[in-house]
Amino acid sequence: MHTRKLVVTLFCLMSFTLSFSQTRNKLYEDYIRKYKEMAIEQMERYRIPASITMAQGLLESGAGRSELARKSNNHFGIKCGGNWTGRTTYHDDDRRGECFRAYKSVRESYEDHSRFLTTRGRYSFLFKLSSTDYKGWARGLKKAGYATNPRYADQLISIIELYDLDELDTKKGRKRYDKPVQFVHQPYKANDLLYIIARAGDTFESISNEFEISERKIRIYNDLYKGYRFKDGDIVYLEKKHKRAQKPHIIHRVKEGESMYSIAQMYGIRLKNLYKLNKKDEDYSPRVGDYLRLR
Repeated sequence: MHTRKLVVTLFCLMSFTLSFSQTRNKLYEDYIRKYKEMAIEQMERYRIPASITMAQGLLESGAGRSELARKSNNHFGIKCGGNWTGRTTYHDDDRRGECFRAYKSVRESYEDHSRFLTTRGRYSFLFKLSSTDYKGWARGLKKAGYATNPRYADQLISIIELYDLDELDTKKGRKRYDKPVQFVHQPYKANDLLYIIARAGDTFESISNEFEISERKIRIYNDLYKGYRFKDGDIVYLEKKHKRAQKPHIIHRVKEGESMYSIAQMYGIRLKNLYKLNKKDEDYSPRVGDYLRLR
């Protein structure tokens, strides 16, 4: 399945490093609140633990941020297969240009995931397990070949236990995600990119732990060097920036205090591409009133 191609762009995704620290990720919590009823509905209809469905959705789609999830509503990384007659899309996974299923809605993806598990013989032994045996289900999915990642079962179990998803498998715990949860940073979206606003004291390590993205990726996404110290108010992108600004942003007039870097962050453009768009080298410093091309 499509576990290695997570975007954010989750943050889609995008590929994400899942460290499963004890710090909960707000994007994961938001995803759970948004789709928990679908997972419970599928459990009641097909006897697949809601915790398993939710954990797979989180892992396979990067909490709904992967390109496959955003553009094709495929939240479970299900490939086409010989009997698939619906819409398709192509992504690199174990091999280049593999065929994946595309859906009209997220609900259709959840329904197809349930049918996928219930109509293939290699998963039939799972339905002999209790609907509250999430560890057995996680290990069984790996054993049956749902994913090639050798740690797939451990990853599912870690997600379930970190977010108490096993409570979704019982009536007693289902109201838990109706309550608001406080987090360190509030993610925002602009220029079709997810970002946070840094606060004094933030480090690459702390942001990496909170959002489960490697420190290296955070540096690359934000054109930063290894020893950079975040300042209060810094824009920190959680996915790769664009090569040019999104429409309708075409031209920017430089204001007092702005730099090529601050403008690149403002519009979600990779710094090297902003220089390239304006045919400038890295020694160029914009002056107030200069006009810069954004696309």
